[in-house]
Amino acid sequence: MRRRLKRSSEKEAIEVEPGELSGLFSAPEWLRDLGFSSWLLVGVAAALVGLIWLLSLTQTIVMPLITAAIIASVASPLVDWLRRHKVPRGIGAALVLLAIVVLALGVGLIVLTGIASQADSLSARLQDGAQQLEAWARDLGVKAPTAADANSGASASVSEAFQALTHGLLGGIDRLASLAVFLSFTALSLFFLLKDAPTIGGFVERHLGVPVPVAHSILGRVAGSMRGYFLGVTIVALWSALIVGAGALLLDVPLAGTVAVVTFLGGYVPYIGAWTAGAFAVLIALGGQGAEVAGAMTIIVLLANGVLQQLVQPIAYGAALKLHPLAVLIATIAGGCLFGTAGLVLAAPLLSAAVRIKEDLTAASATDPQPESR
Repeated sequence: MRRRLKRSSEKEAIEVEPGELSGLFSAPEWLRDLGFSSWLLVGVAAALVGLIWLLSLTQTIVMPLITAAIIASVASPLVDWLRRHKVPRGIGAALVLLAIVVLALGVGLIVLTGIASQADSLSARLQDGAQQLEAWARDLGVKAPTAADANSGASASVSEAFQALTHGLLGGIDRLASLAVFLSFTALSLFFLLKDAPTIGGFVERHLGVPVPVAHSILGRVAGSMRGYFLGVTIVALWSALIVGAGALLLDVPLAGTVAVVTFLGGYVPYIGAWTAGAFAVLIALGGQGAEVAGAMTIIVLLANGVLQQLVQPIAYGAALKLHPLAVLIATIAGGCLFGTAGLVLAAPLLSAAVRIKEDLTAASATDPQPESR
């Protein structure tokens, strides 16, 4: 139906179809697409917030399970190797779990016993180091009251930090029931993940919502990325521990072996762990040999976690992750901000697994025969 529009100034009628005006006030197609994508992002963000909230409520169970899954992904080849040598899978899982427990207890005993054995002498040397730093500050032109205040604050800080590393840590573990619960859940979950890995893997493959061969490939890529990532982490951590431990030994820093072990263990927590272990090494050097040796130890830590580490990281991570170091850094920081320590550890290998899974699916779709057109 056409409508007639009359103009007052001219005795003339214009015929207009109503449908011609329907798109006059409608949003452009690009704006509609942008709005639709924005709502999708809002939904993803809401789901992510809900997931983080749910994990925070169930972290007592979830964190031990995540820890056990990480260890199981790395240690399961040992159980498979024992199974190929006629060892029942249950016994093999128990043996691997026992070896992990003994190793963890041995490392913890070495670190804590070494620190506790020299706690008093190191604490006294920390105070001497703080006084020497005050003298250096005065030589550099800092006013005496300011330097004294800095000395007082530094002395209190290092004393509190050292006490936390020794008496507080040694005396507090027994009172932390949550730690016992965490370790118990982790050990129990780890045993069943090692023992029933084929059964659990088959169940996940059948219920992942994709064809079983595709699910098998996904799980294989995730496990392979985990193993490759932790192999690279082990190489880098061992390299840093050798440098820092050798430097501590040459500088005659007490507990050089403990410093090396702490540096090695700190390497398994990306970025944060290495620098925390470096601070521990400098603190021991300050308490054991004074400020000058602590300054030299600081330089060694900076080199070990900086320039020298970059010599090994591309080799260690390159074949394992196939990711640019900047992508690893961004993924690690984002994962840590969202999911804490678990995100710091899992972000890079999961991103690597996702990239490889996409490559596998793309290659598989490219090799599939196309249906013939009639």
